[in-house]
Amino acid sequence: METRAFQKIYTKLTQITKATCSLNATGVGYDELAMVNGRLAQVVKIIGNTVTLQVFGGTEGIPTNAEVTFLGKAPTLKVSDDLAGRFFNAYGEPIDGGPAVEGEEREIGGPSVNPVRRKQPSELIATGIAGIDLNNTLVSGQKIPFFADPDQPFNQVMAMVALRAKTDKIILGGMGLTNDDYLFYKNVFDNAGALDRIISFVNTTENPPVERLLVPDMALTAAEYFAVDKNQSVLVLLTDMTLYADALSIVSNRMDQIPSKDSMPGSLYSDLAKIYEKAVQFPAGGSITIIAVTTLSGGDITHAIPDNTGYITEGQLFLRRDTDIGKVIVDPFRSLSRLKQLVIGKKTREDHPQVMNAAVRLFADAANAKTKLENGFDLTDYDERSLNFAKDYSNKLLAIDVNIDIDEMLNTGWNLFNKHFKPEEVGIKKELADKYWPKE
Repeated sequence: METRAFQKIYTKLTQITKATCSLNATGVGYDELAMVNGRLAQVVKIIGNTVTLQVFGGTEGIPTNAEVTFLGKAPTLKVSDDLAGRFFNAYGEPIDGGPAVEGEEREIGGPSVNPVRRKQPSELIATGIAGIDLNNTLVSGQKIPFFADPDQPFNQVMAMVALRAKTDKIILGGMGLTNDDYLFYKNVFDNAGALDRIISFVNTTENPPVERLLVPDMALTAAEYFAVDKNQSVLVLLTDMTLYADALSIVSNRMDQIPSKDSMPGSLYSDLAKIYEKAVQFPAGGSITIIAVTTLSGGDITHAIPDNTGYITEGQLFLRRDTDIGKVIVDPFRSLSRLKQLVIGKKTREDHPQVMNAAVRLFADAANAKTKLENGFDLTDYDERSLNFAKDYSNKLLAIDVNIDIDEMLNTGWNLFNKHFKPEEVGIKKELADKYWPKE
């Protein structure tokens, strides 16, 4: 060991695995950064004097006598208004060809907000997607995942939400994005002229998977700056949390931890909660809302990743392809926003709860009629009309390419009721039907 300008340099590794290396060192803290043979690494375990580092770029080619220098600090992000409109890597370094950001340096991954300092969420976040705004309204300070099969266009949906959401800042944390996905986001944001309110932290499939572990914390550190220091409403989009969890399991399995269900680390619940619990509504008006993507394999929601996610988040949004109309819809039966009752009919028009419930009930009637049809039973006139209604409802309201505001969604709902049913079949309170039912 030698010392160079206050930095101790170690040159003896005791163990090297695929993602980690260990050495004897003193005076080192958890999460502290180090350079191992010129590669960035982070302290993940300390037992006595034995320190284990996860090496972000992988350990291939690192010799046992590699130089290890501890940097004396955890990963940080420089925060200022200059973050807006920029693309960064997992370390917070610009990847868009622009200058480095000047600002106050903040450690990433700090604690979440004390519950006493939180306010009951009450502000509506409109996305322009009716499958969300009409049926599963989002509230500022909420945390909610999209559950989607890997072949669903969830990146397109996230980009749409980013462009349409009525918030001050949007922060994208991309983990394991393909280059195509990365360029897709970049082009969509550029072309929409929306870059001034969007900040992106991106790890692509070409970067080491372990780097993904930094992305949510980078995104949330930026979010906390705008929500706390600037009292802004911030929407954080994280995609794909399944790839984040896979990176967790790479590191924990290399550290000889005994994996729990689905080869995930035993700490999966707290690792995910640490991220999602950053969602908050502050009394002063700032807020952080988190929408994440959790990809499923073969639609399996019992896998450890979606299963743990469901305990932490306030509902979920489910994407599926509707075979009747050949478009991707937000499934009204499997989606749920647990906070929607805080805003529907209060921050939206009085008829919102009734229109939402009536439409989903009629959609369920259509699903029953479809089962009758498949089993060779005769359909009643009402069955036929409910099937036609379901197609219109999917096309005009549930499909993810619909982009209208909530009042227009409600008016569309009334028009569809009027087209296919009589007022008494829809079962909406008479005073609301008298007021909103389209006049011939």
